[in-house]
Amino acid sequence: MEREDWREAVRTPLGILPGGSGNALAASVHHYSQAPPAWGEELLLSCGFLLCKGLVCPLDLVSVQLPSRRLFSFLSLAWGFVADVDLDSERYRTVGAVRFLLGTLLRLASLRVYRGRLAFLPLEAEPEAPPTPRTARRWARARPADHAQERPSFCSNPASALRCGSAPSASPSPSASPSPSPSPNSNRSERRRGRVPSNRNAVTAETDQTDNRTRTRTETRTDPPSGPPSDPPSDPHDDTLTDQKTNNQTDNQTNQQTDHQNQNHTHAPPGPSPASNPAPNPTPSPAPDPAPRGPLLDPLLPPLGRPLPDSWRRVEQQDFVLVLAMFQSHLSEELWAAPGAAPDDGLIHLFYVGAGVSRAALLRLFLAMERGAHLECGVPHLVYERVRALRLEPLSPQGTITVDGELVGPGPLQAQVHPGLARLVCG
Repeated sequence: MEREDWREAVRTPLGILPGGSGNALAASVHHYSQAPPAWGEELLLSCGFLLCKGLVCPLDLVSVQLPSRRLFSFLSLAWGFVADVDLDSERYRTVGAVRFLLGTLLRLASLRVYRGRLAFLPLEAEPEAPPTPRTARRWARARPADHAQERPSFCSNPASALRCGSAPSASPSPSASPSPSPSPNSNRSERRRGRVPSNRNAVTAETDQTDNRTRTRTETRTDPPSGPPSDPPSDPHDDTLTDQKTNNQTDNQTNQQTDHQNQNHTHAPPGPSPASNPAPNPTPSPAPDPAPRGPLLDPLLPPLGRPLPDSWRRVEQQDFVLVLAMFQSHLSEELWAAPGAAPDDGLIHLFYVGAGVSRAALLRLFLAMERGAHLECGVPHLVYERVRALRLEPLSPQGTITVDGELVGPGPLQAQVHPGLARLVCG
């Protein structure tokens, strides 16, 4: 997104193979394929298979504005408990995914409260509501009819066919006759092999063939064809008959056109004829303007530090245990954090837990998150919102903010989702 040609570059489809300890995007891509849950080598095998399929779907990107820079996120934004666990567990990276369990237990033992201000732009009412947490668990199943159109393959267009090692081949039109006749040369070669039986007229006497040709010529001159031209005769040596039929059809069409023009001249009012004054060529439409250059704008975000519009909703409480914004379904291989998320739903799935939650309730929440059932586990301090944009202003020195698992600083920050900006190989 920092390139001058970012509008073209960002549309390059990107795939993912799990090679880390979290593998959240790989787990999300696997989940979107409706396959059963997988971990470790099974997840690697699944993502490799999806890359071989080469199906592409849109991917939302989230623009994150900080006081000194701007970056783009594809996975998550965290502040408080989740961010601290992610950063504190870096020292245990050698043990793999178990590091998150160790970090969670250590942070539960010394639970913190983070003070700050949170505001968000709620989802507006739309004719077609985005998927809810209950229905979006079968995201791809909701659109089975146009599955191939929504997620085309690398080889679906001729321009990229060479990349797949195959060239586009012409296929017969669906409106063609159901049983097209083979060419004369192919019939002749097939008869030599004894595969195609000879035509019924081919075994008659030579005089019968001559009579049939003469009768066919007479019928062609008398009755012009009213439908599409018939298939060529089965006799491969009868080139004269084919030429004669073609000439007769051309003459009949010319005569019909001449009669039609004569009728028009007879009934038309006095004045210049249409043939003498042909209609002027339509003026070609101007070429569309090229895509505007420059960085991507965030129309939903006011300048950082200025008051928010009235359409935004401000969270009254200022003491939080965690704030988590999800853009994909999984926070890691084991954590199904946003059951209602899809790669192109155009939403930020915002979760926050207020102060006062017990350690037992917080542990129960994360255990239920492994099944995607944390929204129904009965934690009263958990709030879930679907939003378009958000602003987070930490007020306490403790607590850090991570974007896609990487430290970005203490804040403040604000973010907006850009639906379908990128392309993801998602099977």
